[in-house]
Amino acid sequence: MSATDTIGVGLVSVGWMGRLHSRAYRALPDHFPELGVRPRLVVAADPVDAARDQATERLGYERAVADAQAVLDDPDVEVVSICSPNFLHREIAVAAAAAGKPFWIEKPMGRYAGDSRAIHDAVRRAGIVTSVGFNYRHAPAIQRARELIRSGRLGRITTVRGAFLADYSSDPDAPRTWRFERDRAGSGVLGDLLSHGLDLAQYLVGRIASVSALAQTTVTERPLPGAGIVDRSAAATGALAPVENEDYAALLLRFEDGAVGTMDSSRVMRGPHAEYTIEVYGTAGSLRWDFQRLGELQVVLDGQEVDGYVTHHVGSGDGEFARFQPGAGTAMGFDDLKTIEAAQFIASVLRGEQLAPSVADGLAAASIVEAAEASIAGGAWHDVAPVDGALTYARATPGSAAYLSTSVTSNEYRSGR
Repeated sequence: MSATDTIGVGLVSVGWMGRLHSRAYRALPDHFPELGVRPRLVVAADPVDAARDQATERLGYERAVADAQAVLDDPDVEVVSICSPNFLHREIAVAAAAAGKPFWIEKPMGRYAGDSRAIHDAVRRAGIVTSVGFNYRHAPAIQRARELIRSGRLGRITTVRGAFLADYSSDPDAPRTWRFERDRAGSGVLGDLLSHGLDLAQYLVGRIASVSALAQTTVTERPLPGAGIVDRSAAATGALAPVENEDYAALLLRFEDGAVGTMDSSRVMRGPHAEYTIEVYGTAGSLRWDFQRLGELQVVLDGQEVDGYVTHHVGSGDGEFARFQPGAGTAMGFDDLKTIEAAQFIASVLRGEQLAPSVADGLAAASIVEAAEASIAGGAWHDVAPVDGALTYARATPGSAAYLSTSVTSNEYRSGR
């Protein structure tokens, strides 16, 4: 690969996720050399001086600016990572689409389904490819699970159970950041955590058609943060203010193909740190996965010699595992899933084909949240609005190494190949 085979990257917001995107881009030539490009970290935008310093001194960006629009206007920026707080997603994503810049945006894609629809519509008008941060899809165990389900090895799918349980907001003295404000965050745990579980359920099983839901706010007040404090782990000072969105939510699910399920999520449970689980039951078997045991899949299938669950340790035949580790039993991590996500995004851009989770997938998850909130308000079942677009979860076969089998250099991309 020559030094000219680069693709210019712009970043909006240099927080934890912005740093993670940056590391994922830098890892691509090592883990996905057949892409034929080396991401060039051109410019990062953040209003905080210290964050801009970090972008250039630690992450490797050539320069840093305070205004996100400057990233979109830069002719050297060919792709954009949007890692800003929820309330800025719509404005930045719509502007990126108008500028013709493919973007990788974190979830929830918008504060509300209306934000997500606006982003989705802007992308369709612009005709660009995108990526949404549904990184749990990329776990090799999930890839193996999808293959088992979609190939019929579990028989007819009857039931799905999911739980996304965390304790990151269990301290009632933690500051009331924007995440607890309805106007700036939208929903609480529904968008922040449960959208991951809903996307996983649809990726594995199929479209969720209707929901019934309830929600609870356990910590109803939090102290206002001191000046300059934005991180949820920082100490808080100041008067108490109300928490405006839910700490806990539970959904009953009806899938389009007849399966039923349950899913719940909490950000305040004491004990679970990142207990993100999904279980799928069919007439010929079932499987279970827990993010905290990333490299393991519990499986039971008709005809197996052992009675009950068998632990499958992911290995070279599962998803993109072999790009990161030499053999089964050696762990991958969260950062590796984001590197796979970055590879799907860049491959989508180079090939002009939607391979990564799309804004249509982001809108699909937001539409389930919208129906859940309507159910919480009225106490009845609500249908989920269908999404017309490039729904990658609905593809018949999972995209594994095949989606990167053809190398496309940045020069070929720019010349329209």
